[in-house]
Amino acid sequence: MTDRQLIQGVKGTRDFYPEDWAFEMWFYEKIKEVSQLFGFQEYEGPLLETLALYAAKSGEELVKKQAFTLQDRSGETLALRSEMTPSLARMVAQKSGELIFPVKWFTFGRRFRYEKPQKGRGREFFQWDCDTLGLDSPEADAEIIAIAATMYQKLGLTPQEVRIKVNDRQLMQKKLISLELDEEAIVKAFRLIDKKDKVNREDFLEMAKEQGFTADQALAMIQVTEEKNAYLDSPSLIKIFEILKRYGVADYIEFDPGIVRGLEYYTGTVFEGWDVKGEFRAIWGGGRYGNLTAEVGGKEKIPGVGFAMGDMVIAEILKANGKYPTLPQTTTKLLVTIFSLELLDQSINLTNELRKNNINTELYLDPQTKLDKQIKYADKKSIPWVTILGPNEVQKNTVTLKNLETGEQKTISQEQLLNELKQNSN
Repeated sequence: MTDRQLIQGVKGTRDFYPEDWAFEMWFYEKIKEVSQLFGFQEYEGPLLETLALYAAKSGEELVKKQAFTLQDRSGETLALRSEMTPSLARMVAQKSGELIFPVKWFTFGRRFRYEKPQKGRGREFFQWDCDTLGLDSPEADAEIIAIAATMYQKLGLTPQEVRIKVNDRQLMQKKLISLELDEEAIVKAFRLIDKKDKVNREDFLEMAKEQGFTADQALAMIQVTEEKNAYLDSPSLIKIFEILKRYGVADYIEFDPGIVRGLEYYTGTVFEGWDVKGEFRAIWGGGRYGNLTAEVGGKEKIPGVGFAMGDMVIAEILKANGKYPTLPQTTTKLLVTIFSLELLDQSINLTNELRKNNINTELYLDPQTKLDKQIKYADKKSIPWVTILGPNEVQKNTVTLKNLETGEQKTISQEQLLNELKQNSN
């Protein structure tokens, strides 16, 4: 006996058991399918960046409150990747003279943020990023939004379950300027408006007062976020909505003047995914950024637009709407049993032949285990087929094949075995 307690995992991180990882891989395949349908290429960046990269690009809250930081041996402060857009801007700026524009890239990988773990949110999560750089046009914005809407369709989510809320920060900036707010106050106002849906009206007014806004200014901000026809003052939004109709995804789209996005690098169109019932915070978000590559030291400003969609909230949305997939917990097609120690070599030879024919095959590794327990093992792991290779089968160069789903069992030649398994490969 030992008095040691089990060492727990780090708070906010996740253990991916095979059934959990199966969902991640399923979601990743959907991401690749949709992204590549629109002509996007896959890329990847480092898990570690200098804190300076995020400090200049991601806003004060993300850096000071949510970054996981460490120092290297030279004393430089590094951060675990909290988002991908700054890394993307750095990578594009580094090779801007060699790339073919517009750059249309996507990626899926781990992100780390020190925030309060809750339903649909953790400190470690996977995220899909999809961006177009090198174009500043309503067409580019509309395509990025259409990609997200197409993902909804591929996931089986309907406009009655999920929506995409769209706004224009330039439009909102003009309206805030009309409230006689200077540039610094407008930045504060955007951050405040971004939190509006998370608090009640009284708390919003109190927060505005704490930020130095007058009561009239706070009330005017609320009024601005409730002007449902304000998009008519934005030629860009009008064009985007027209294009989205042509894409056939307009039912997923709605204008929402309350959507401004909290990150400071957004300069134009902004958008977020929401569930219709309002049971979750924003599912995902994105928008247009105009200055990011220049800010990381690039020689020129390269405009971009993109979004990021996390895996955790999407999983909860699918569960809430009865759309979470039922996935096989194993890709193993067949278990080769071992009849006895004397026939081990024959079982290994059969296993080798099956694998040479690209059939995912597991060999039972304990020759001392009784045959019925080996078959039960396969059944518990949801392996659909088992083969039995006993003395009679070896003598006649046959195998007994058992279908664990139907209980059907038959003795066939090894050549027939390959054909049978290939015909039932799906």
